Amino acid sequence: MGASVRSSRSGNLPAEPNTFVGRAAELARIGALLESTRLLTLTGPGGVGKSRLALRAAHTAQTSFPGGVWLVELSDLQNADLLTNAVAEATRLTEQTLRPLLTAICEHLDDGPLLLVLDTCEHVLAECGRVVQELLARVPELRVLATSRQPLGVPGEHLLSLAPLPLGEHADAVALFTARAAAAVPSFALTDTNRIDVAAVCARLDGIPLALELAAVRLRGFPLDRLLEGLDSRFDLLVSPARPRLARHQTLRTAIGWSHELCTPLERLLWARLSVFAGGWDVEAAEFVCHGGPLDAEEILALLASLTEKSIVTRENDSVAGRYRMLDTIRTFGADWLEGLGEQDAVRARHLDYFRWIARQGEAEWLGPGQRMWAERLSVEHANLRVALEESLAAPEPEPALELTGTLWYFWFACGFADEGRGYLERALRRAPEHTPGYTLATWAHRLVTVVPDDVDAAESVSAAYVWLAQECQLPVSALPLTGASLAVRGESARSALLYGSNTQGPGGGGGAEFFQLLTLAVQAYLLAGQGAFERCAVVAERLRVDCATRGELWMRAWGDFFVALSGIGLGRPDVALRSAREALAAKWRVHDRLGAAAVADLLIAAEAAAGEPERAARLLGVGTRLWYTAGLPQLGDIETTVFRREYARHLRAALGDTGFTEAVREGRGLGPEAAIALALNGVADEVDL
Repeated sequence: MGASVRSSRSGNLPAEPNTFVGRAAELARIGALLESTRLLTLTGPGGVGKSRLALRAAHTAQTSFPGGVWLVELSDLQNADLLTNAVAEATRLTEQTLRPLLTAICEHLDDGPLLLVLDTCEHVLAECGRVVQELLARVPELRVLATSRQPLGVPGEHLLSLAPLPLGEHADAVALFTARAAAAVPSFALTDTNRIDVAAVCARLDGIPLALELAAVRLRGFPLDRLLEGLDSRFDLLVSPARPRLARHQTLRTAIGWSHELCTPLERLLWARLSVFAGGWDVEAAEFVCHGGPLDAEEILALLASLTEKSIVTRENDSVAGRYRMLDTIRTFGADWLEGLGEQDAVRARHLDYFRWIARQGEAEWLGPGQRMWAERLSVEHANLRVALEESLAAPEPEPALELTGTLWYFWFACGFADEGRGYLERALRRAPEHTPGYTLATWAHRLVTVVPDDVDAAESVSAAYVWLAQECQLPVSALPLTGASLAVRGESARSALLYGSNTQGPGGGGGAEFFQLLTLAVQAYLLAGQGAFERCAVVAERLRVDCATRGELWMRAWGDFFVALSGIGLGRPDVALRSAREALAAKWRVHDRLGAAAVADLLIAAEAAAGEPERAARLLGVGTRLWYTAGLPQLGDIETTVFRREYARHLRAALGDTGFTEAVREGRGLGPEAAIALALNGVADEVDL
């Protein structure tokens, strides 16, 4: 399936879920403040519409931020220590570096004016303040738009307190209620006859947007006069004579409580149990985690449909098919109800069991045709995996945490979450006895994600050695890009020993053992290439490709393609090099291996130059700079950092002239990651079929 690719770094904003209503003055104010203020925080009570307004404002401001507008949704984040990981993930920065992650983020974002939207900060307030303060200090062209019930407390912060919508027969509250009512009941329209009742409903709900939206959906089962009557009677039960009006937070809770009362007992039970999920769920997960007692698994799909009709849960149409989620305020209400039922521990335990099973299934099928599917599925379930990991670490026995953190080795290592994986593995290992199967697995996984590419001096020496080799062998290129390969494959024998100790065996059984066997072939190919034995390197790399193809595996096969391509350059076969390198790049991008993609892009520079395409090679020098930023190692994308890039810059500048070379590099560097991949694969930064 082809996907259009824009050349600008547009960001990651999701489509707006529905028509935005009202708040014209606030939108104008936000737009003006973002031009003059580096940190703007929208504050206000729950349900007042902070997140929705921030999303609308971010969409409106996109053209002012060529560096991108990036949304970091924090509502599902339970561990404040993972805030930087959440920012890295949202801004598409791969965590494959031992450097401080915040340093990598600052370098990654330091590329022109950009806007970072931090949504729902109040539960990780202190860490948000610390991270935002450092980002603003180190990224000069950054603007931050935050939403929080409390200020972040950062110097220079500008606060915009959001009030409920204005009331009155012609005010924004009535317009919002009318729009949502018409969406729920297409025959509904605001008329002179019903306008007074609509205004009364809005006044009863204090103009709180979430309460208005919940009430509008009730028109599916109640005429307007009955809806108003129901609100009056419900509120009268909770209002004391001394307090004729409810506080706004109590108004919202009362409105949610009224929606809760209109649910059937089984719908209420499912609502409570669904509150254990973070970041959404699919039907299979809901059936496993939420069944039990009076609630049969076979009933859950129908109950989900009913809760969707009532706007308690929403279906994500633009995401994985059949995926659902709840708004924060509604989920909190369900969590309180679950605790009141005394089921919290049991449902959380089932949630942990389900995601332990998911991790095991993914590990078993990782080296197979489902690899891309599992990379995408676990990325979608990342928030739930974090919940399960925290639950396993809180368990009295250490084995669940050891098993889960260790089993996820492929997610940490191959999908770009090495930094986060190290943190979880270290926490699990600290509280566990040695000499157990779980401890062995977690130790191996920790070594795998700790041997990462950070030694630029070593990279320089490898690259320099290849300049010498190219000159000695009179190869048709001035340097060969083994820097990226040595970093990404972890090919040095010393590093291999660090991973596997003195034994020749990898982890016992499972996908980890198979992965070790394939990694051994990749190491052999690397070492043969380092000796200039390109014929033998090609043979080993082809064996690696065949072994991976037999399994339907992509991640490691791409390294086989890489070394076949490298051998093609060394043997003077640029057609072989181009074909294999493009296959490697497409595979690395599909499975979210940004480090591997950057390394392969460097190889394509050499392949294009060898094929007599200096202008395309120069563009790829710029593309490589962009991709090394995405991988969190921008220094390896600097033309002056490694001998490989310096030599190719000299070679291509001579071929194209100063102006042609500079313009081609600038063009490649200015592309967003997707457009950069498209250019590398087919020579045009327009469309890529992955």
